[in-house]
Amino acid sequence: MELISPAKINLFLYICGKRPDGYHDLYTLMTCIGLHDKVTMRFGGDEIRVICNSPDVPDGSTNLAWKAAALFFEVLGQKEGVNITIDKSIPVGAGLGGGSSNAATVLLGLNRHFGGPFSKGDLKKMALSIGSDVPFFIFQKPAIATGVGEQLEFYEKLVPKTLLIIFPGKSVSTAAVYSRYNLALTKEKKDNKSLQFKSVSFDAERHLHNDLEDVTVSMVPEVFAARTALVRHGADGALMSGSGTSVFGVFSDEEKACSAKKSLTTEKSWQVYMTQIVV
Repeated sequence: MELISPAKINLFLYICGKRPDGYHDLYTLMTCIGLHDKVTMRFGGDEIRVICNSPDVPDGSTNLAWKAAALFFEVLGQKEGVNITIDKSIPVGAGLGGGSSNAATVLLGLNRHFGGPFSKGDLKKMALSIGSDVPFFIFQKPAIATGVGEQLEFYEKLVPKTLLIIFPGKSVSTAAVYSRYNLALTKEKKDNKSLQFKSVSFDAERHLHNDLEDVTVSMVPEVFAARTALVRHGADGALMSGSGTSVFGVFSDEEKACSAKKSLTTEKSWQVYMTQIVV
């Protein structure tokens, strides 16, 4: 079984508070994009095995895809085996949700293989126990996510746009970024009224925002350089995705995006991807 495992971007991300359990309450708009990994599952045996073409991805029980398979079999009440091969195109540690997407893809693939024993709601509960971004990838639709990211309200006012994504080649730990984020420094009012968005059409020039960007820039200055370069090359707006370090630029003109990609690929030793918002 071969499955596509898409990346995501956060078109805006607000930190609304810190929870008693240490996690943060979020208000974020997420969408899948055309950049994706390929996940292949072969069934048989009695062990779970994960192989990935990226040396930065663990191949044992710490891999999120491995955890997803183990949890699925546990809830199913059967001891089964599966060999999972991940062909990586999504850069690792870039804020694009690659590991979370792989985990959700494994849950969806196993559910299909075993005849659909679980509903999407059941899979969402499993997904949340693996990671806060994983539930989003169960549905793979543009959504406003709240809570730690598990409360999803599908957003229908997003239109396809061309994207350029720059990965500067350096990764950061999500936990490290959140640990350095200081809520007291955020002056914007984030009550329900100011954050209601579901009836508004997304506008890159007005709505792109990420509370975590300044923190990540302090750790990886190339994030700011990438964002500046995208705007300089004609993006309607540019933003870091998630906790970083990838930066995406939204383009209304595909030809302009092609020209920008050519320039940016030769300008820096960055990894530059051209893709699109998937709605």
